[in-house]
Amino acid sequence: MKNRILLILLLLVTVLSFGQRKYAADRYFKEYAYKKSADLYETIYNKGDKTYLVISRLADSHYFNVAFDKAEHWYEELIKNYSSIVSSEHIFRYAQTLKSNGKIKDSDQWMLKLKDLGENDSRAIALEKNKDYFVEYTNKEKTFINIHNLSSNTTYSDFGGFIYEDSFYFASTRPDAENKKIYQWNNQPYLNIYRSELNRLEEDKGLDVSLSNKVASLSTKYHESNAIISKNGKMMYFTRDNYDGNKLQSDKNRTTHLKIYSAEKIYETWGNVKELPFNSDQYSTGHPALSSDEKTLYFVSDMPNGYGGTDLYKVSIDENGSYGSPENLGSTINTEGREMFPFVGEDNRLYFSSNGHLGLGALDIFESQIEGDRYSVPVNLGSPVNGPLDDFGFVINKDRTAGFFSSNREGGVGDDDIYSFTIYKCKENIKGIVTDSRTGSPIENVRVQLMDESGVPISEQVTKTDGVYFFSNVACEKNFVVVASKEDYKATQQATVTLDVNKKDISSDLQLESLIAENQIVINPIYFDFDLSNIREDAEYELEHIVSVLNNNPEMIIKIESHTDSRGPRDYNRILSDKRAKSTRDYIISRGIPSSRIESAIGYGEDQLLNDCKEGWKSKCGEEDHQKNRRSIFI
Repeated sequence: MKNRILLILLLLVTVLSFGQRKYAADRYFKEYAYKKSADLYETIYNKGDKTYLVISRLADSHYFNVAFDKAEHWYEELIKNYSSIVSSEHIFRYAQTLKSNGKIKDSDQWMLKLKDLGENDSRAIALEKNKDYFVEYTNKEKTFINIHNLSSNTTYSDFGGFIYEDSFYFASTRPDAENKKIYQWNNQPYLNIYRSELNRLEEDKGLDVSLSNKVASLSTKYHESNAIISKNGKMMYFTRDNYDGNKLQSDKNRTTHLKIYSAEKIYETWGNVKELPFNSDQYSTGHPALSSDEKTLYFVSDMPNGYGGTDLYKVSIDENGSYGSPENLGSTINTEGREMFPFVGEDNRLYFSSNGHLGLGALDIFESQIEGDRYSVPVNLGSPVNGPLDDFGFVINKDRTAGFFSSNREGGVGDDDIYSFTIYKCKENIKGIVTDSRTGSPIENVRVQLMDESGVPISEQVTKTDGVYFFSNVACEKNFVVVASKEDYKATQQATVTLDVNKKDISSDLQLESLIAENQIVINPIYFDFDLSNIREDAEYELEHIVSVLNNNPEMIIKIESHTDSRGPRDYNRILSDKRAKSTRDYIISRGIPSSRIESAIGYGEDQLLNDCKEGWKSKCGEEDHQKNRRSIFI
């Protein structure tokens, strides 16, 4: 998430020059021009400089540029060559990269290694306490629904947000006639604050915005973002580059930091811009957020003596408008990673983003209840708000019915997009147990999907040892289908209907039939047309179960047997069944199964009947009795 990383600034320690040959790469890296620094560091690496510094910065450049596939490669190179001295922060970033690339187990293994480097690392300790977190967060109770990409999003970066009455304020790098200065890191214009009108979508599907206009009175040649407004509409706080109106200011290492500013509403425009007194040229402060009583200002900073890369802080706002001293929110909220983008709802819940608490990948959004000077243990909002990439900038309206968050998730319009959501109020649940149809025992690791009436998956869970699944907050008065599937079992489904009753559990138990019983793969009978041996369409469907089992069990070898009933000449039945067995074998081979995995395909005709329906006894047997003998067996 490109511009978000720049806005935080709070991420990196100062980069020191380490030689003329790397000077350009160092400068670009220090200026957050990560794509450029990645290109330069890779050139330096290819010329033979494979030092820890070069490889780590190459990996970090891709990491901060959200190129996680490339970052993974270079972190692996770093660890392979410098395993004895690799830093905990680089191991953490490698673990985060693996998670964002979908390698959850590998990520967790590396995260646990942090404990070897620092026995009190909160990230490793949290993982040890909850190793099932990923399934838990993925199957989170669905409070936030109707996720909607705003129509106002552009191919540039649009993120952050604040709701004030019927307006929505956000940051964007979209170009306009006055916003032409290009930031070299991403070749996009600098950030500006925009205001839009709020619109509610049809069928209560959330909020959208329209008529986005730049807040021109706050705009400079550099970055402005993260605007919030007091309830009376007279005071605004926002983030800006350390710019004095003439030029950017920097610290002794020529790093420009972020600062928080206030502005007053003067008639219909914003003016009297002031820098807040706790800012510093030596570190960044940004992302302001007001408490519900507006007596406390929360913000993000990388000031010294924090817990991690960036921490959440607060200052008191006195009645005369003066500010207290910054206070760190403590280890319950802050970690060795990054905490940022705070927002406080009317119900005194603190929302923020973090990559230090257990999550689904990169930045996740968390919730903590503020209780005086204490904070409850942060709760991951889970899917669908959080995902493998960055999710941040969460805000919610006063009546807690809808809100917004930002993300660089796949399928968006630009670098970062703003999404709206609604809070679902119905409390109906669909629950059940998945059992084996033969033994009646619960089955674990069953994929259970909840489908809407049009067949679109809306939720998914994986059963544990008790075979239980539980879908909460399901829409009332709707038709659903519950689909259960597991390798080497026949998938099954069951239709269900939710009622118009809150906090009602709808029971929907499911049974799965194992495709493997003792020494056979068991499928429904394969039917052939009379006197023919070609595979019919309905037989293809059943044979695909055989193909699936063989693909799931690559060491398995089978024998195919085909049998007929006793009607017709014995020799003819044997020849016909043999043709059918070999036709069955040929179909399985045509689906990519090696012929070596089919030991034999033989027809036995009526030689191995399962009952007494023999020649001379036909008058005593009905069609159902004969059907038992017409079978294909896969041993």
